Amino acid sequence: MLGFADATGGDEVFAQLVLARIIEPVSKLDSARVLEEAGAAAASYRTVTRRLRAYARDSWRQKISAACAAHARLGPASLVLYDVSTLYFEADAGDGFREPGFSKERRLDPQITIGLLTDAGGFPLMVSAFEGNKAETKTMLPVIEAFMAAHQLPDVTVVADAGMVSEANQKEIEAAGLSFILGKRIPEVPWVVAQWHREHPGEQVPDGQVFTQPWPAGPHGGRRDQVIYYQYRHDRARRTLRGIGEQVKKAEKAVAGQVPIKRNRFIQLAGDTHTVNRELEAKARALAGVKGYVTNLAACPDGTPVTAEFVISAYHRLFEIEKSFRMSKHDLQARPIYHRTRDSIEAHLTIVFAALAVSRWIENQTGWSIRKFVRTARRYRTIEIQAGPHTITATDPLTGDLRQALQAINS
Repeated sequence: MLGFADATGGDEVFAQLVLARIIEPVSKLDSARVLEEAGAAAASYRTVTRRLRAYARDSWRQKISAACAAHARLGPASLVLYDVSTLYFEADAGDGFREPGFSKERRLDPQITIGLLTDAGGFPLMVSAFEGNKAETKTMLPVIEAFMAAHQLPDVTVVADAGMVSEANQKEIEAAGLSFILGKRIPEVPWVVAQWHREHPGEQVPDGQVFTQPWPAGPHGGRRDQVIYYQYRHDRARRTLRGIGEQVKKAEKAVAGQVPIKRNRFIQLAGDTHTVNRELEAKARALAGVKGYVTNLAACPDGTPVTAEFVISAYHRLFEIEKSFRMSKHDLQARPIYHRTRDSIEAHLTIVFAALAVSRWIENQTGWSIRKFVRTARRYRTIEIQAGPHTITATDPLTGDLRQALQAINS
């Protein structure tokens, strides 16, 4: 299937831990109970703890990553998605690795930062752990460069959200010679959008309208030519305008003294006077519904010319990596609550990484969520009874849809 058996030299303990993580994510000690209930052999806890040291090594995770890359059949300029998340620990203080930092769950506990690289379908290619106080923008380039070097890829096309990329980070990506499709922050109304409004006074921008703004590098730009696409969507504008309206109402009540003044971007402070920032409100309303995408691609991975449709659709594939993060956090319980040392945490993340790859593969093969597949398949049993020289086998009959799912996995 994924080549993990060859990559790990047929390591049975690793296979057992990955299987247990998929069936029921519990502690390493309790994984023996999960496997025994499923009718699978389980190594002793002492053997498991001894093998964890091997699973913590970079070389072991690189073998799993290589198998995933081979399965994904990546080629030059293939699309890869990158995002980060955090896993927190219930600890009193940091230790250099588990450190308090910016938390997506708004927690103050020590945490680690996880960088995940996937293909365009969300299939995991590489996972890396960083200190909990490391800036998200500082994690992307090391992960991608390590992946490219390990798999001898001359170029990949990185797809990432605007929040993942600072101006300095984008320059580093350019300097590394990488192709990218990135979300773009829009601090001001783009010229091409303002020009359209000047030419169509009083008209509503059509839903799905794309504005194209070439951004040549220039003779001393130190980068490739880029193109920025701005797309307007009615639904996006409706949601944004509703949020702006709610914030402005709160700002007006706060300025009038009807409610306490809290953090609100539309409240302007000048000396001791608070006013509603109408200029900022007008700019926010003018930008409602517009989203920017920037790319330096000269051609699509298949060699065809780059189009706005390709760039925007590639960017919107980021929902796949978000799905993988949700699976790892919820279905596979990635948070290493039973681990304290870095080696133990790294080994745990390698097991979760492999389990995520298997889970995504099962979902792709069957069309079922991994939760539905495990819940459905787990209750079926095959029992063998030895009566003298005879073996009697009793099997729960499978439903038609489960039989089809198993056939899809075994085909």
